[in-house]
Order: sequence, then structure tokens, then C-alpha cells
Amino acid sequence: MRFVETDLAGVYLVELTPHLDERGSFARLFCQREFADHGLSAVLAQVNLSYTTRQGTVRGLHYQVPPYAEAKLVRCIAGAIYDVVVDLRPASPTYLQHVALRLAAADDRAVYVPEGCAHGFQTLTNGAGVLYAMSTFYAPECARGVRYDDPALGIAWPLPASVVSERDRSWPLLTTVHP
Repeated sequence: MRFVETDLAGVYLVELTPHLDERGSFARLFCQREFADHGLSAVLAQVNLSYTTRQGTVRGLHYQVPPYAEAKLVRCIAGAIYDVVVDLRPASPTYLQHVALRLAAADDRAVYVPEGCAHGFQTLTNGAGVLYAMSTFYAPECARGVRYDDPALGIAWPLPASVVSERDRSWPLLTTVHP
């Protein structure tokens, strides 16, 4: 694995290094030792999978607050997505900034999202599958979010939002949760 820093503090693009042979390829997505060597959360509590049928669907922007703040390793395993991470850590040098990355099943890349950052994505293809490795368990009482279309973020989603859940449409604006 190769860890590439992004413009957001603590957010890394994780490039897989596949071994290729006549059968196809094999790559390691997570290694506790390598993540710890880079100062990243090396705890794995659960793995989630989403499948989104319609291009243009937006999921997010989600995060959890302590005591269940979570780090995520996100990998697109079918189709392609426009992945967005928003820094909500007040002490961070990139507080309230975001980074957007295109992830596709064929790219052999993942994004590491540290605790205190919101995460979401828009599907660029029909039939997009996303795998999330989480550092802590889902705790509904700690689940939070910010609006994907918050003008304070200025996220330039590449497609019109075709589907957004009621929950994601009703998250508060940043100015109400991070004045």
C-alpha cells in the first residue's frame, strides 16, 4: 500500500499495490501495522457495504461524535463515485475545508477518513458499490451529518443530485453546528 496525503489534514488516498498473475490480481486493502506506522487508526470494528442503483445519488455527509467517533476506510468496489470528506475538527489546520476524490472499482484506491470528518459521495455510475471499514461500531445516538448542498461548503458535485434520502436532506447547515 502507498499512503498519499491529500489537501485535508489526516485524510489519505490509499493506493493499493496489486500482485498480478494469470489469475488476475490480489491486493491488501488494510494492514494494521502499515496503518499504525502512518499514525492512522488501526482498529477495525465493522465493515459495511452500500449498493446504489441510480447514477447521481448522494449519500452523506455523515459522521459520528464521541464516544463513537469513527475513522473510515472507503473503497469503491463497483462502478464509480465522487467521494467527499469534510474536516469538522476545530483544532485542525484544514477545519471546514473539504477534499473530493474520484474513486472507481478499477482504480485500486481507497480513501482514509479520520475521526471528526464528515464523509459522503455521489454515484457517477448506475450500480455503484462502496465498502466501508469502520474503526468503531455504529451508534445511532452519536450519528450526525451536515447537508450535502450546504453553501458554506461549496462542494461542486459533478452531477445533479438524482436521489437524496430525507435524512440527508434534513441535516443542519454548518453554521448551526459549527458556528
